[in-house]
Amino acid sequence: MAPPTIGFDQIAFHVHWDVVGLVAALAIAYGYAIRRLGPLRAPSGKPAVTRRQIAWFAGGLLVFLLARSWPLHDIGDQSLFLFHMIEHLLLALVVPPMLLLGTPTWLMQMLVAPILPVLRVLTRPLVALLLFNGVLAYIHAPGVVALMLHNEAAHLGLHLALMVAATLMWWPIVGPIPEIPKLTPFMAMGYLFLQSLVPTIPASFLTFASTPVYPVYSGLPRLWGLSVIDDQLIAGLIMKIGGGLFLWTLIATIWFKWAAADERTARRGPVIGTPSA
Repeated sequence: MAPPTIGFDQIAFHVHWDVVGLVAALAIAYGYAIRRLGPLRAPSGKPAVTRRQIAWFAGGLLVFLLARSWPLHDIGDQSLFLFHMIEHLLLALVVPPMLLLGTPTWLMQMLVAPILPVLRVLTRPLVALLLFNGVLAYIHAPGVVALMLHNEAAHLGLHLALMVAATLMWWPIVGPIPEIPKLTPFMAMGYLFLQSLVPTIPASFLTFASTPVYPVYSGLPRLWGLSVIDDQLIAGLIMKIGGGLFLWTLIATIWFKWAAADERTARRGPVIGTPSA
């Protein structure tokens, strides 16, 4: 018997208080650190935080809240896996770099000081890529997906684990502390190019599968009548094309910024006092 077709108005509304509480706690801790610790820790003569950093951090918290709330999270739990995939991409590709960009150097240095030696190892490009893609593959295993749908605490915990792994993956690109230098533009483009290729492997299983990859979704009501096979096909395309386009856009952005910086250097000409060739 085919699962029933439902409309958007039949997706049950839930307030996810665990997520709301986590976002509120992070916002309060961020504000406290900026106001109380900033004057003591920030470099002399410089603001504890810039408006741009506040915007990045607030934006990261907002995207996290939207990804983990109704309707996106609840549709993924109650009907369509493709919404679950969108949620994962937001938590992995959008939220972590925004939070990193929003954290002042002095604050991050204070936070990671006890684990800096370990962090140096975990943020090495190859290590970070392997860890992130290992976690990404794990949370897309059928049994783990079923666990997340049936256990909300496990769901949140695994999503936080994904975000931690994603933060390590993004660190070589947007890490805010000089103790762990960022990659050069050329290496950063290669790093992101490699990351854009790896997820195509699990995405292909979804795209080309002719049977349900996630049996737990077979018994759920189908929003807008979308079949299980079409649902996982779209989810695979979102993972492959959506994630790839996002990373390739960043690669192009790095390239244009790199080229512009080289052009500005060329226009300034040789430094006075430097012998010409």
